[in-house]
Amino acid sequence: MPTTETLERFIERVEQGLHAEAIEEFYAENASMRENLAAPRTGRDRLVALERKVLARARSVQSTCVRPVFVNDSHVVIRWIFEFEWKDGSATRMEELAYQRWEGEQIAEEQFFYDPAQMAPTQPA
Repeated sequence: MPTTETLERFIERVEQGLHAEAIEEFYAENASMRENLAAPRTGRDRLVALERKVLARARSVQSTCVRPVFVNDSHVVIRWIFEFEWKDGSATRMEELAYQRWEGEQIAEEQFFYDPAQMAPTQPA
């Protein structure tokens, strides 16, 4: 179970736009992530590389934690809003729930729940 201080530091890193760094700092070496019901991606190094690949396509990313954050023993649920401005001028706004299982002070498993229709970028007016 993460301490309140650890959980708040994790949220702060993400809200600062330090997504890859948050994975490096707070995810277990063999951590897994999955999108909705897709197959999990496993291994912290792989997760960091995939995150950096997405971020490289963005001009900017605004990340907001919508409180409250729910904690029950080793399980945490965070509601996020991510606003991407892509290098091609389009934008994407995503709202999701991140369901996490922590082992001590590290995230071991994370599953994101969101409407995939949000992934379609909107073109500038």
